Amino acid sequence: MADSNASKLSLYGGIAANIAIAVSKFVAAYFTGSSAMLSEAIHSLVDTSNSGLLLYGTHQSQRPPDAEHPFGHSKELYFWGLIVAVLIFAIGGGMSFYEGIKHIQHPEPLESAGWNYVVLGISLLFEGLAFYLSIKALLAQSSADVGFVKMLRTSKDPAVFASVMENLAALIGLLLAMAGVFFGHLLNNPYYDGAASIAIGLLLMLVAVFLVNRTKGLLVGTGVDAATLANLERIARAEPRVRDIRSPLTMYLGPNDVMLALDVDFADDLTSGEVAAAVEHLQDAIRVEHPEVKRIFIEAKNLAKAAGE
Repeated sequence: MADSNASKLSLYGGIAANIAIAVSKFVAAYFTGSSAMLSEAIHSLVDTSNSGLLLYGTHQSQRPPDAEHPFGHSKELYFWGLIVAVLIFAIGGGMSFYEGIKHIQHPEPLESAGWNYVVLGISLLFEGLAFYLSIKALLAQSSADVGFVKMLRTSKDPAVFASVMENLAALIGLLLAMAGVFFGHLLNNPYYDGAASIAIGLLLMLVAVFLVNRTKGLLVGTGVDAATLANLERIARAEPRVRDIRSPLTMYLGPNDVMLALDVDFADDLTSGEVAAAVEHLQDAIRVEHPEVKRIFIEAKNLAKAAGE
């Protein structure tokens, strides 16, 4: 629940920051004619809508199971995460790239550079705050000894890793826009402004490709990491009434919702009541160390006989 609250706080913070930033950027783009500033305004607008979609996906994923969805709605968050990635690519990246090409083909002199610098400076401050909140949410669900890149690659919560990538891209995009405006005025060459817009578009497309790849894997079905899998097997083998097991099968249904299937060979001299007690004890032992494992299916069988068939 704490991780969920942190990710929601990150999204709310991003929405508040991006609404204010988008309005100021559109105003600055109108008065200065900057293509890079217009691209950044579009970027902030897309980020705002994306955070809203991820919040909606988070809410929908927490609905309880029903007759048509016996395993719950956890994977709905992954669906909306994929939609967000497509929007970043098509609207954020595509429109920024288009604006940059158009500005290079039909350059217009930049005016009132002060507007751009004021807005970009304020934007950096707000985006930095939003990035801090998203990083805080990422750290809340990761081990302290894991690097930043590995945290992004292993996070199972699109509301967190998409927020981090969006805010990181926003900060880099602001620096690109600032460079385009600065060199455009310094050298009196509006092509730099268009080039910055193209660079922002390409940046957003790269972020979108990363997010599509991550959410696709989660939608298709991703299991726990090797260390967690090994620990699940250790817990199962530590049960004194267990003689042998097959490698556990796992799948993430949601960021904190893992399904586990386990074939177990119990001792032959156990009664049916003792097997039931062993299954319950094993489930409890797994949930103590791995509370994210919400659904555990244990099938008692003779593995030696099954292997010979």
